[in-house]
Amino acid sequence: MGKKISILGSTGSIGINALKVVSHLKDELDIIYLTAFRNADLLIEQAIYFNPEAICIVDELAYNKVLNAMKSTSIKVLKGRQGLLEIASRQDVDIMLNALVGAAGMEPTLRAIESSVDVALSNKESLVMAGDLIQTALKKSGSKLFPVDSEHSAIWQCLVGEDLADVRGLILTGSGGPFREREISTFSDITLDQALKHPNWEMGNKITIDSATMMNKGLEVIEAYWLFGFKPEKIKIVIHPQSIIHSMIELKDGAIKSQMGVPDMKVPIQYAFTYPRHLEAPWERLNFFDCGDLTFEKPDFERFPCIKLAFDALERLGTSGAALNLANDYAVYRFLKNEIKFTDIPKINLSSLDNHNWIKNPKLDDLKKLDIWVKKHVNNFS
Repeated sequence: MGKKISILGSTGSIGINALKVVSHLKDELDIIYLTAFRNADLLIEQAIYFNPEAICIVDELAYNKVLNAMKSTSIKVLKGRQGLLEIASRQDVDIMLNALVGAAGMEPTLRAIESSVDVALSNKESLVMAGDLIQTALKKSGSKLFPVDSEHSAIWQCLVGEDLADVRGLILTGSGGPFREREISTFSDITLDQALKHPNWEMGNKITIDSATMMNKGLEVIEAYWLFGFKPEKIKIVIHPQSIIHSMIELKDGAIKSQMGVPDMKVPIQYAFTYPRHLEAPWERLNFFDCGDLTFEKPDFERFPCIKLAFDALERLGTSGAALNLANDYAVYRFLKNEIKFTDIPKINLSSLDNHNWIKNPKLDDLKKLDIWVKKHVNNFS
């Protein structure tokens, strides 16, 4: 039996790619638990194929369908948020991939770490919301965090073998999304369909909108702060439309190290599962003669105000990251339902950041109360 794996969010984009990695490395990796939000059909298909010990469907309306499908198997079926947290807390796995979307992924990360389980983290919101709590739990339990976001995986790989005292700073790359060159005066006319067309990556709707506003890049700055311990002024963003260089580090002697490759999430997922090895894989390879010119631009904070909001939240710390993250979650969901304009997203995020009840050292209960306030605040925006 190989390394025991638990995947939270197995029916999403990251989860599906992770299971492709597991299929490829079937002698190295073994699926123990899978969870999904409401995609019962795909969860059933995955469970039959990978035969985990237990699965969880968070949407309780889909529970009976999943339960009936598992009757002829030995697979246990859990349901609801409580079932998700129970699976996240189980200690009989080597590594848990948190591929959940949004703020809902924060507590499962904390539960796994408190259970002394290593976490492959795709859910950047965990650290944005509760970086201090998670770092404290990591020190107490001895668990490790393995970044799955392509940018943070790139930095992680570039830092291998380096003395952190020799690193001048981190450079996160971002594609600029679909509106990098669009006239700013027309941003209020951006439609949902336009915002969902990312030029390079295939992702779920939520993260695709975050890429269009570049809020995802802002959240990644906060995540990098908690992952690698560099001060905010040491973390830079470079717009790189081709998404070939995934991120870089700058060393004090002027050297730059980068990690490159085609835009394919299976690569950072596999590295998180197999660290410190780079095992053989059949994924598409970068062909330098086909990829064309690589270009770089400064980030435009007027075009993408959400980036500046993230740096502001990082300067304030406390509950600022959580307020920004939660506001963005709820604002994006409203945009996905065509209730607000694209340009309302940064306005809502700013309002929540500035007006929430700031707490310097929040506990988990404080973050849950903040969630209730932010949801109401965002839903009242018109």
